[in-house]
Amino acid sequence: MKKLVLATLFALGAAPAFADVSVTDSWVRATVPQQKATGAFMQLKSDVPARLVAASSPLAGVVEIHEMRMEKDVMKMGPVPALELPAGQTVQLAPGGYHVMLMDLKAQVKEGDQVPLTLVVENRDGSRHTVELSVPARPLNALMKMPHGKH
Repeated sequence: MKKLVLATLFALGAAPAFADVSVTDSWVRATVPQQKATGAFMQLKSDVPARLVAASSPLAGVVEIHEMRMEKDVMKMGPVPALELPAGQTVQLAPGGYHVMLMDLKAQVKEGDQVPLTLVVENRDGSRHTVELSVPARPLNALMKMPHGKH
């Protein structure tokens, strides 16, 4: 019966539209031995309104979406419950702004490593799907190239 209902919804065009999220320029900052945290950076673009609500990696015990911001000349960083992905707009996760924080690292991230990362995207109707990534590690001193006027 459930298959029939879903088939009917698809035929009527009433099925939920899953966000098609593209990920570009993704990278993770390499670490030094014993370092327990690093950041992942990328550009996200969704074709429909959606939200990045979670992330995970087998390399880290804890993975959170973070924001870095200035508050009265003090830089503060902390988790956010979700990051809005407006339809058709590129959302940049970059050093000094939004990023994915990988904490309680189980191993050193070395330059050239490929870090598995899963993003969880929530659609407007509350349905969720994942985006599986293999993210390259860049050197410790790597900075993301920022378009002129965006820094």
